[in-house]
Amino acid sequence: MSAALVLPAGELDLPAFLPDASSGVVRTVTAADVRATGTRALMMNVFHLMQRPGSTVVKALGGLHGMAGWDGPIITDSGGFQAYSVAAQDSKRGSISDKGLSFRSEAGRVFRLDPAKSVRLQLGFGADVVTCLDQCTATDAPREQQELAVTRTIRWAAACRAEFDRGLDGREHDRRPLLMAIVQGGGHPDLRRRCAEALLDIGFDLYGFGGWPLGPDGGLLADELALVRDLVPAALPLHALGVGHPTSVARCIRMGYGLADSSLPTKDARRGRLYLFEEGGGESFGRIYINDERHRRSLDPIDPTCDCAACTTTTRGFLHHLFALRDGNAGRLATIHNLRHMARVVAAAAR
Repeated sequence: MSAALVLPAGELDLPAFLPDASSGVVRTVTAADVRATGTRALMMNVFHLMQRPGSTVVKALGGLHGMAGWDGPIITDSGGFQAYSVAAQDSKRGSISDKGLSFRSEAGRVFRLDPAKSVRLQLGFGADVVTCLDQCTATDAPREQQELAVTRTIRWAAACRAEFDRGLDGREHDRRPLLMAIVQGGGHPDLRRRCAEALLDIGFDLYGFGGWPLGPDGGLLADELALVRDLVPAALPLHALGVGHPTSVARCIRMGYGLADSSLPTKDARRGRLYLFEEGGGESFGRIYINDERHRRSLDPIDPTCDCAACTTTTRGFLHHLFALRDGNAGRLATIHNLRHMARVVAAAAR
């Protein structure tokens, strides 16, 4: 895949994996660390940013790029999935209606998101790709809930399109961000088709797979992902939202997805679960648990095939020691390694 997204912060070659920097930061690492891994773009989230540090603080700090010290592209999530998750877990903390979503923070403050507000926030943050507000559903939700989610997603997408166009009125063409719409419909092919066709009629720059991408057993919902790729013309970029396991990212890229994002690789890193290419290379992925006692005296690098700053400067034994001490460098080195691994996975899958 040789396509690229032309964005205000520069071109983003596809395919690409985006680590989640939901609150404006990839935990434990600097922007320079992230850049050095070959990561070219970040995913941030309205749901988190509007709570902390707050929209006025983000703007005061120079928008997301200035605040984070990141000069590459940034895609912002609308916050719909996270607000839905809060409402699904506790109806007293969140609710969804035709008008939008509302949720209560852990501190007790009530926040509201509707299509126009979500778009205004993302434009105000300086996002390179703005995501339409959508209604997510559980994979196994009843059909009537899936139908309602599709109806709202289409209606909200049209409202987002209108607000986005108003917000960009007068802006120079080469400084314009892109707008992404999300295809919902769960495991019902006819609903996925209905949603995709309606969104294509409205017209967006790129599209995303909506809904949780994993089944009850934790496996990738490959058939649903492949269906959405078939429904969206190949010339239009498609984002596999929430896909982060190395094997799953590689599968999505081979299906024709240009983007994937997840917090999984960095969360795994902070927990000491480190990725590697199995002996012989290729696309066989493995992992080690650096906290295991067997690594205590190891002089081996995390992955002898890796060129990241962790693998070229330290040993498994020392990293095991850093995790035992709960030293901040443990998370930093582990995160650098897993992000470099993801960049290598993308490069291998794209060949």
